Amino acid sequence: IAPFPEGQVDSLLSIISSQRERFRARNQELEGENRMMQHTVQALQSELDNLRADNIKLYEKIKFLQSYPGRGSSRDDTELRYSSQYEERLDPFSSFSRKERQRKYLSLSPWDKATLSMGRLILSNKTARTIAFFYTLFLHCLVFLVLYKTAWSESVGRDCAAFCAKKFADHVHKFHENGDVGDMWQ
Repeated sequence: IAPFPEGQVDSLLSIISSQRERFRARNQELEGENRMMQHTVQALQSELDNLRADNIKLYEKIKFLQSYPGRGSSRDDTELRYSSQYEERLDPFSSFSRKERQRKYLSLSPWDKATLSMGRLILSNKTARTIAFFYTLFLHCLVFLVLYKTAWSESVGRDCAAFCAKKFADHVHKFHENGDVGDMWQ
């Protein structure tokens, strides 16, 4: 490599130094812009997260209000978009429990499904519970009375049969002591 003359080295050094200073200033300027952009992105991301959380809370309120009887459940795109986020926000154990309940329900026979539906219907309504209670009470009383009547009539029948047998034995002993069968039907 050929050595540079002294004047060229100084001019080259000043050019490189000034270029380095320009690059350093530009680098500091770009780093400042980068920090500002990162700060803006963080602020926007935080605002977006807050808006999503607010929307999920609003969806939760919509679900709560729709759970009341007599309320229609209209589903639009906004509700569908936030329903999955709402479900994800719920406790994972309840999500697992709900899926497991659904799996078990689908594995039930049609008779079991009907029984489960009737049980839920009766237990979910106070009037239905009251009617079911008095109906069950009525059936128990009816069965008790029928069993009591049957037992009483069987007892009367046994007593009557025993009474008739005793009377017949007394009659046979009184009138037919000697074994005479000819006058048996007196």
